Amino acid sequence: MKKPLASDPYAGIDLHVHSTASDGTLTPSEILEMAVQLGLKAVSITDHDTISGSAAALANGIPRSLEFIAGIEISAAAPEEYPSGSSVHLLGYGLDLLDASLNQLLRVLQSSRENRNPQIIQRLSDMGMDITMEELSPVVGDATAGRPHIAQLMVAKGLADSINDAFDRFLGKNRPAYVEKHRVPMIDAIAVIKSAGGVAVLAHPYLNDVTDLDNFEPFLLRLKEMGLEGIEAVYPEHSEAATAHYCQLALKHNLLITGGTDFHGAVTPGIQMGIGAGNFHVPYSFYERLMARLEQ
Repeated sequence: MKKPLASDPYAGIDLHVHSTASDGTLTPSEILEMAVQLGLKAVSITDHDTISGSAAALANGIPRSLEFIAGIEISAAAPEEYPSGSSVHLLGYGLDLLDASLNQLLRVLQSSRENRNPQIIQRLSDMGMDITMEELSPVVGDATAGRPHIAQLMVAKGLADSINDAFDRFLGKNRPAYVEKHRVPMIDAIAVIKSAGGVAVLAHPYLNDVTDLDNFEPFLLRLKEMGLEGIEAVYPEHSEAATAHYCQLALKHNLLITGGTDFHGAVTPGIQMGIGAGNFHVPYSFYERLMARLEQ
């Protein structure tokens, strides 16, 4: 990580970007190149359950005009008192990529993903679809295979009209080919991020099952007790009211405010890095405050 430059209140950043290391369609180098072309001042690659995207970006070199922070997005289970039918996603920033406990957890998560994919393929096959695990390998490449890759294969074989169609009809929650995934206990996920020298941030809170704004504060405070240090309040799918509410809670409880587009490349054609659908903006000051917290 480089030392932040002087703050520019108009400079944009994106702290939630996915690469080919998980389910994005751009390589880490292509992401950095695009960030520079878009005039962004800071970016974080936050691949699902893997740090290889961040590691590749650092190994290849960060452009001089761009700040970069190593990141990850971990699928965690909600605390028992807040049962959730889906994963609660945690973003981790400023990680020591060589940390032993972090890499041990990621090996478990990647093994779980590898075991899940054949079950999904088998369910699709049982439905009469001509699709195999062997066909998936060229689609995945060196990435960690996941449902978006299966969706891409389905589109290529004419089994779905689009990636969204594949999820809506077959791969999404409660759809016929959906298979539950392993979720790390929330307290363990936060502890691992902290042990690796990082800051744990709640990703896109409105996409979690705890969407009632009146009930969200106790949930957030429970996560803070576990070590949560921030909330991704600025997100393309958050309404203005939800964004304002999350920002107010962050200020009230001394939590960092972060933001990002959740850019996946061609997988999310309506979302561009840094600007979302065109009018999205995350200020550079968010990055400065995050870096200040990490330096503490």
